[in-house]
Formats: sequence, C-alpha cells, structure tokens
Amino acid sequence: MQISNVTGTSAPQGGSTDKAALQQAAKQFEAIFLRQMIGAMRSSSQGEGLLDSSASDQFRDMADARTADSMAQKGSLGIAELLLRQFGGNTPSASAPTQDKGA
Repeated sequence: MQISNVTGTSAPQGGSTDKAALQQAAKQFEAIFLRQMIGAMRSSSQGEGLLDSSASDQFRDMADARTADSMAQKGSLGIAELLLRQFGGNTPSASAPTQDKGA
C-alpha cells in the first residue's frame, strides 16, 4: 500500500482537497500501525503448529493485512482521528466554550 502525497494537492491554502488527503494519509498510517501490531502479536506465538507452512504463513499475513485495513477504515483505535486533530488544527478545546478559571 502506498501512502498518498499530502503536500502534492492542487487546492489553494487549506482547501477541502488538503483535508481529504490528510484524512486518507491518517487512515493509511493507522492501517500500517495496526499491521505492525498484529505482526508483532503473531510473532510472539508459542511455536509452530502441525499444519504451518510458508503458504499458510503468507495467507495469514494477507488476512492480517486485510483485518488491519478494515480496522483502520472503521477508526477502531482512533489513531487517524488523533492525527487529524494534531495536523488539521481541529482541537476539541477550540470548539468548547471557555470558562472563567478565576470563579
């Protein structure tokens, strides 16, 4: 899977295309993170099974990648949302009403 070029968009300053590209890159980052996490969990298993082979390992890797992609599209961990808040300037405190701390 190739990560999109966020800075190569043609929309002028902060256009909707920039936001869409940022959302896509954030989801792709979450998918890559999930793939790495699932792979690390698989590698910590307790040895080989009776029917394990290179073909079943390859199939398991493909299934893990598909699972990670699906989880990222659903926003299961929320990593993409946090990245959008960090890089998109959408902080929860900006939309929340301010309270007087002196009261």
